[in-house]
Amino acid sequence: MTQILKIEHVNKRFGNFRALTDVSFTINRGDVYGLIGENGAGKTTLMRLITSLSPLSDGKITLLGEQAPHYNQALKHLGAIIENPAAFKKLTVLENLKISAIQHGIEDLSVIDETIELVGLSEKTKTRAGRLSLGQRQRLGLAIALLAQPDFLILDEPINGLDPSGILAFRKLIKKLNQERNTTILISSHILSELYQVSTKFGFISHGRFIKEVTKEKLDQENAAGILIEVDDVKKAAQILDQRQISPFTVLDERRILINSLAFNTAELNQILVTNNLAVYNITQQEGSLENYYTALLQNEGGNHD
Repeated sequence: MTQILKIEHVNKRFGNFRALTDVSFTINRGDVYGLIGENGAGKTTLMRLITSLSPLSDGKITLLGEQAPHYNQALKHLGAIIENPAAFKKLTVLENLKISAIQHGIEDLSVIDETIELVGLSEKTKTRAGRLSLGQRQRLGLAIALLAQPDFLILDEPINGLDPSGILAFRKLIKKLNQERNTTILISSHILSELYQVSTKFGFISHGRFIKEVTKEKLDQENAAGILIEVDDVKKAAQILDQRQISPFTVLDERRILINSLAFNTAELNQILVTNNLAVYNITQQEGSLENYYTALLQNEGGNHD
């Protein structure tokens, strides 16, 4: 498993404002890494640090084997859309991509046509960038980021302004890039349902702090619809549930069990466990969406800071 990006104890201040606090995580080759956080959480700041758009003063960032800010070859293998897609408004879609090809030293201009088709702008090649819709500008930004066929792609809110059909096309594009080109992707979005569709791993950031990382498989296991029980003795609780034929259930960790059904009465479950001398710390129903998982995570995090 090859590391594409490693963030180690990164801090960032803007005057008295602490934008990032001791952030550390790793992205491996082949990941589609969904970065989730509220407005102002630090997602864009982090992406700007990775791409050297903002100076790194505290911590360590290693991108494609090279350490920021002293990149030599790393940025040549990186594509990025951060904040507003960069394009010359008075130039056409085709002209913008030709300039980008020159900047990247791309001599095979057939790559331009392939990239335009890939992002769905074939009918807009002669349209000036300034006259494109927001969604079309997003596509142009993505085309510019993809032109050099990067190993690593950073996308900050890339589906802003896309209509439902555009979002669906974008989802297919991300999966194609990842599965067919083996492109590693770091992506943020406020549309968590879409982020769930494309990501293989999730990182959660809040108020500049990295609070949790989870694979999609683990998230699905923890976040499936059902009844979540937190007890002092998970082994004993599992035996009792099994004896009572309350199933199926999944032991998540040393304190939590998920009953994979909403059909059971939570009050009765609580009584069964308590009468068998178990301490029940929590028993809740969960609906099983990324939004609910994120909301619960923030609530727990808020409680930990009180």
